[in-house]
Amino acid sequence: MLLRSDNKYRPFILTRSAFAGTQRYAAAWSGDNSAEWGFLAVSVPMCLSMSIAGISFFGSDVGGFFKYPEAELMTRWYQAGAFQPFFRAHSHLETKRREPWLYDPPTTMLLRDAVRRRYALIDFWYTLFYEHSKDGLPVMRPLFMHYPMEEATFTIDDQYLLGDKLLVKPVVTQGATSVKVYLPGAESGTVWYDVDSYQAYAANGYMSVDVNLSKIPVYQRGGTVVARKERVRRSSQLMAHDPYTLVAALHGNHTAYGSLYIDDGETYEYKKNKYIYAKLSYSSEEMSYKFVNEKANFPTRSWVERIVIAGIKVPPKTAKLHQGDKQTALQMTLHKGNDVLVIRKPAASMAQPWKITFSY
Repeated sequence: MLLRSDNKYRPFILTRSAFAGTQRYAAAWSGDNSAEWGFLAVSVPMCLSMSIAGISFFGSDVGGFFKYPEAELMTRWYQAGAFQPFFRAHSHLETKRREPWLYDPPTTMLLRDAVRRRYALIDFWYTLFYEHSKDGLPVMRPLFMHYPMEEATFTIDDQYLLGDKLLVKPVVTQGATSVKVYLPGAESGTVWYDVDSYQAYAANGYMSVDVNLSKIPVYQRGGTVVARKERVRRSSQLMAHDPYTLVAALHGNHTAYGSLYIDDGETYEYKKNKYIYAKLSYSSEEMSYKFVNEKANFPTRSWVERIVIAGIKVPPKTAKLHQGDKQTALQMTLHKGNDVLVIRKPAASMAQPWKITFSY
């Protein structure tokens, strides 16, 4: 496959049979499953098992390979699959067609929403996989990996972490109106933010969360910054130079940290320092975007469209962007109901470092 492009393009290889070391060459999936709730439920611990065994690029056939998934099962499977490393709908040649647009309009809308949630985080996923290639840590992680002192996490295999930033609890039972979610980190004062509302929840073990058919519980850990792309496109290629929304979910000490990796997504030019790996940090005084390897660069046309700061208690009076020799005053909007500050259109280029300073 490398020879087909004169060793220019990275190949994509998918395998059903795998062994130690397969992760160096291929993605894998769980094999033939059925359109049944039990198969959806077991896909989560299967992904976790493969992840901690070293194979992170792993998922299951969304919707089930055999049989036909009715609307609720298909919806819940899309929602779960959208937050698993390998996301693919796939079925047997002789099963009934189940493309999203063949369902009733409300179901099609829900499936579309799940796909959009996935692609809004496409650069978050890409960064996780880059870091996985460097340090070997799984992309999808069991809770006990980051909270080894909490014995309750040892047996939890129906929810998980993406990196150390997002906590996901798929809904895998028919007719569910609520689910139990375990929020770890009580001893360290961890706060978790619902990614849909930015509502903050203090870590305190299990809590009951109401869910309707459009809701899957996903939380961002306080103290993290997550990069999102929220323009709706027809393909990921068209998103390559889209602007970013940076979501800083604050820890109790009013800080947050994150990372972002950018390259061309298809060649080996990154080996020639044609990439960006940057650290994002937020404090009460400033927010910064700094390159880890100052010798590396990539001519991205992406820029910062919006910065969302969740959990802010004392909002700044002014914010000023510093990039190169330019300084620009920025506009901010405070949503008092849930302590969210939005910095509107900072327009900072992601092709070079920048910082935003705050004054009170």
